[in-house]
Amino acid sequence: MKLLFDQNLSPQLTQKLADIFPDSVHIRNIGMRDATDTEIWNYAKQNDFTIVSKDSDFQQRSLLYGHPPKFIWLRVGNCPVKTVEELLRKHSISIHTFSFDETKSHLLLP
Repeated sequence: MKLLFDQNLSPQLTQKLADIFPDSVHIRNIGMRDATDTEIWNYAKQNDFTIVSKDSDFQQRSLLYGHPPKFIWLRVGNCPVKTVEELLRKHSISIHTFSFDETKSHLLLP
């Protein structure tokens, strides 16, 4: 499963989580620092990524358009990178299972 980390998350997450989510990228690292939500959505769809963000706009898109791409909504507010890393590690099995569930387009992580 390849994750595409949105602007509101640290680019460090790609390295910190490479052992369980290899091939994941941050939008800054692919020249999309100022990309719109639509551009990010389309990139994820065309390149088989699951979007990870704190932005509720992607959840609305997910409900409206379904998947692909799939979307993981992190509801953690402002917090250290370590907290986000730990959350994604804690829920890694659920995240991988979610990727195979054809009935779900988004996953909410508290």
